[in-house]
Amino acid sequence: MATQHDDAPENLEKMNANLARVEELSQRLIQALSAKNNPANPTLNGPGQDLFAKAAVSYWSEVLENPGTIYETQLGYWGKSVRHFMEAQQMLLTGAQAYAPGEAKNALPDKRFSNPLWETNPYFNYVKEQYFLNAEAIRAAAVEVDGLDEKDKQRLAFFAQQIIDMMSPTNFLGTNPDALERAVETEGESLVKGLENLISDLEANNGEMIVRLADETAFELGGNIATTPGEVVFRNEMMELIQYAPATDEVFATPIVMFPPWINKFYILDLTAQNSMIKWITEQGYTLFMVSWVNPDKSHADVGIEDYITDGYLKAFEVTKAITGQKQVNAVGYCIAGTTLCLTLALMKARGDKSVKSATLFTTLTDFSEQGEFTPFLQNDFIDGIEAEVAEQGILRSFIMGRTMSYLRSKDLIYSPAIRSYMLGEAPPAFDLLYWNGDGANLPGRMTTQYLRGLCQQNAFAEDGFALLDTNLKLSDVDVPLLAVTCQTDHIAAWKDCYRGVQQMGAKDRTFVLSESGHIAGIVNPPSKKKYSHYTNSDLTGAPDAWLEGAVRHDGSWWPLWEAWLRKRSGKKVAARIPGDSDYKLLEPAPGSYVRIKARI
Repeated sequence: MATQHDDAPENLEKMNANLARVEELSQRLIQALSAKNNPANPTLNGPGQDLFAKAAVSYWSEVLENPGTIYETQLGYWGKSVRHFMEAQQMLLTGAQAYAPGEAKNALPDKRFSNPLWETNPYFNYVKEQYFLNAEAIRAAAVEVDGLDEKDKQRLAFFAQQIIDMMSPTNFLGTNPDALERAVETEGESLVKGLENLISDLEANNGEMIVRLADETAFELGGNIATTPGEVVFRNEMMELIQYAPATDEVFATPIVMFPPWINKFYILDLTAQNSMIKWITEQGYTLFMVSWVNPDKSHADVGIEDYITDGYLKAFEVTKAITGQKQVNAVGYCIAGTTLCLTLALMKARGDKSVKSATLFTTLTDFSEQGEFTPFLQNDFIDGIEAEVAEQGILRSFIMGRTMSYLRSKDLIYSPAIRSYMLGEAPPAFDLLYWNGDGANLPGRMTTQYLRGLCQQNAFAEDGFALLDTNLKLSDVDVPLLAVTCQTDHIAAWKDCYRGVQQMGAKDRTFVLSESGHIAGIVNPPSKKKYSHYTNSDLTGAPDAWLEGAVRHDGSWWPLWEAWLRKRSGKKVAARIPGDSDYKLLEPAPGSYVRIKARI
């Protein structure tokens, strides 16, 4: 039997080899970091200093006016910290186990601290418990600051939480038992692989720290994702229009035109055959047209919302009607594309255009009076920074938008992937949803400013009107029959905010559906999964909470409910339509070319 002494030369050889690799990688790391020659505008890296200045002034005013409360809070924190240190010191002296698994003071369901050593080992338990004490103190300090308006208090709380998440002991090698155990088990190999992963991510993103979420080599558009058969039947500078092949012998006469958000790629609705809404729609007997937006570059700097409407929505309606021979279509808009669909419908009403028979809205905000979790990013300091960014770049680069979205869920979308990749040395998973999430799109500069200033900050569409194409567009002008689907835990388009927008629309025929889960999973929820349920209530007169209290919960996906609603507005059955016609030739198979354009830093 080999002894530990016998293994020493082999272990030493492995360690020396790893050290040599670290030295080589260090040179690549320096080169990768020096490649960062086009960083984002620095004002987008954090809130303006005025927020912290106002918070500091308010804090010291409170100290002078009511010192007892401040001292009481501080002394309470100090007392807890000292007692905690004494308890940990006693455990270390006696060699006692800190706690049995599940019995720790903060044995909360936090997957960051799932390693048993966080509870049983006195050192790691001390680090974890002190982190929770610090987090509690920081949150309390943010809450106790008076003299700020509600938006500033919300922003202060948000950025305080970002500090808390950033300072988690799991984010540092010396206080992460998972990473330390892995390093020992692999003789340092995991740390070398982690450094390789870090450098690869930096090199792939011109020195920007963007954690790769998925194995990009595992997926091919048109190969193992986005595979529903169809053809590109029209292309202009704004979009490609895909007509999907029929899956039934007969189809409903009225076609569906679907508009995905241009912040991301459309194939979230066609990831796999099992989860594909696109495939499911064709199997229900509908002719489906899908817009695939171009991924903008600097040449699109002056593209505005009006261009999306004219060359996207109205053009898609025109081509669809020409190919199918129908006078009307059923339109679907997802997220920002739903918002713009509503703007388009208001414009069409003003013009007397009745081309849209019904509208379906997925997670669509139209009333921005409440900004929810985006409040920290919709104040003037950040919007000023974005305007400076797009003035220089012509576009809002995808990584900036992706970074913003990720910080809303930083534990899951930033720190946890970084730990797995850089500290544990794991390869990114072959996960289609994460692949799609990382395949972002740029936004045109003009459109970005219009959206953030006019819609988000001024809430013009829901209030005095949003001026576009020589028309004052109002939310109350949206009067076609509509069905709105929202998601209960959506942190991007909060369902209560979506509900308030639907209430203000002029449509007499309105159906509101609340799906369980979030912005993606609540929409991409095929009936075969039997996963998330949904709520309905025909009474839209009350507040959101009253609507939910009176709603009926239905098991399973909302898709069949939508299809039954859509069927009544889709006319009679006709012979199935193959894509294109004599005027609109087939340009290339789905998913087309525009969806393959990558956003570059």
